[in-house]
Amino acid sequence: MCTAMTLKTGEGSSLLGRTMDFSGELNPSVYIMPRNYQWINAMNTALITNPYSFIGAGQDAGGLAFADGVNEMGFGAAALYFPGYACYRDSGRESGRLPVAAWELVGFLLGRCENVDRAAAIMGEIALAAVADKVTGTVAPLHWLITDQSGRSMVIEAMADGVHVMENPMGVLTNSPDFSWQMTNLRNFMSASPRQNPGVRWGETELTPFGQGAGSSSLPGGFAPPARFVRTAFEKTCLPFPEGQREGVMACFHVLEGVSIPKGSVKTDTGADDYTQYTAVLDTATGEYFFRSYDNSQVTEARLTRERADGTAPVCLGPVKRQPSWDQL
Repeated sequence: MCTAMTLKTGEGSSLLGRTMDFSGELNPSVYIMPRNYQWINAMNTALITNPYSFIGAGQDAGGLAFADGVNEMGFGAAALYFPGYACYRDSGRESGRLPVAAWELVGFLLGRCENVDRAAAIMGEIALAAVADKVTGTVAPLHWLITDQSGRSMVIEAMADGVHVMENPMGVLTNSPDFSWQMTNLRNFMSASPRQNPGVRWGETELTPFGQGAGSSSLPGGFAPPARFVRTAFEKTCLPFPEGQREGVMACFHVLEGVSIPKGSVKTDTGADDYTQYTAVLDTATGEYFFRSYDNSQVTEARLTRERADGTAPVCLGPVKRQPSWDQL
């Protein structure tokens, strides 16, 4: 599961928001990775240097696996599940390309890319390798939403017919089916509107709406990926244009609330709850990371600062999941 979106503000912030929906209990922390950090890829075949510092949510998966983040150059990325479609066929041995495990890709791109164009180019230089991670114990099927300070966004999908890097004019991504299908499916909901439907007459009978919101009655409900894609695209499109950063950040949180999954609403085949474990919004212009978790809806802010970027080792700022806190008046 998972939903991601981008949003521009009048002050120039380009935001990347995402929900992290998963059935296994994740325990990510917010990390800052320093400039020129060196690490060995999961296949133990290459020493990789990241020129750029970045901030993001990561967890030890046999190496830090980042689900999302933003770097000092204003490039952001998020990984989302892509079951039934993701296919990693190139180990790098045949093509001679640098092998990068799918779960390493977010950190790899954040450490090396200035913008989405560079990320698109670099995808032609690497091989996405099928390597299991220690968090899920599986080769996670993933695809990715990337964006930068310009507000442009792209989708990266590795499928049976190869790796596709596509412009994302809607700035929305969920899960399966593939992105092209999701965009085509929007045409089924062109009648959706934030405006009230007028009354109509059927023969001698006059029909009027029960109340406000009837214009959106054609939108799909439920938590399946196509439904979440449509609702997020609709709500993002209908938002009043946010002028300031904080207004934009809260707008992202509000839209993502509409597709957030409470415990008990989605069950896996094993009976586990697939639910929204955290929601994050990243500002590519400032390097700020805003997040809140299932048990604590208060927004916490972390920032990529020059002092932290100049370090020599990863800095853990603390867990993403936080205990409830209550304000009293």
